[in-house]
Amino acid sequence: MNALVDADVIDALYDASQAGVKIELLIRGICCLRPGVKGLSDNIRVVSVVDRFLEHSRIYYFRSNGSKKIYLSSADWMPRNFYARYEVAFPVIDPILKKFIRETILSMSFHDNVRGWGLKPDGSYERVAVPASGKQIRSQFFFEKLAMARYKDTILATRP
Repeated sequence: MNALVDADVIDALYDASQAGVKIELLIRGICCLRPGVKGLSDNIRVVSVVDRFLEHSRIYYFRSNGSKKIYLSSADWMPRNFYARYEVAFPVIDPILKKFIRETILSMSFHDNVRGWGLKPDGSYERVAVPASGKQIRSQFFFEKLAMARYKDTILATRP
């Protein structure tokens, strides 16, 4: 999502972390939660990808006791979105689409080591580390190539 600032949601995420729940958040912009604080948010990881496109999907993926649920939404987790706007969230039901979102969209975003930044407990950011293999992953370039390949033989490919 783009922003996580709602205090009640942050408190609930801290409670979940303290109960042993592993939480990964992809927050492009403002994040008031502090990950990796001993005894509070040890099980929370926050990554921000800031690149060429102002892209911040709102994908919510929940996994519990073998159940995997994915929702797409218009809302960031901010008080104004919860209490002062009409927002929508809907479940992704198709198993192939759910797998694509999990294994391609989310995975590539969390592993972006060119434009990815990890939020530290003190509120500062550090670059996501490039693995020992040296393989660079730039998620937005990957998504752009994927989209172009999908439309290669369609009318959209002929647009100026």
